[in-house]
Amino acid sequence: QHISSEVVVAPIRTISLDMDLLSDLDPISIAIGVGIGAILALVLMPSKSSSGQVNLDVQKNEAKVATICPLRDIEDTVNKSDKGVVAYCRCWRSKTFPLCDGSHVKHNKATGDNTGPLVIKK
Repeated sequence: QHISSEVVVAPIRTISLDMDLLSDLDPISIAIGVGIGAILALVLMPSKSSSGQVNLDVQKNEAKVATICPLRDIEDTVNKSDKGVVAYCRCWRSKTFPLCDGSHVKHNKATGDNTGPLVIKK
């Protein structure tokens, strides 16, 4: 068998800038464009809280947060609730973690996320 070792080279296109076009640009327009670009970059830049971390402040002194709830405790909590429902936090923003306090609503509005609690019902 004969294996071809041909290399196809695509022609390189050059783009020439019309110097008259560049000289017609107004320095103020350029400054405004750069300013708008900088503002957009700052507005659209991820905030420090978007560092990839989900948990921003729950038990940060622990290597790993693992909440262990025996089934009996969950059943007792559900049975003691007025509505027979208990919501467990999944957004990591709750001040009553591991229970949900509704903090996900503010988080979702701020980030466009759609997180919500784990809801246990009777």
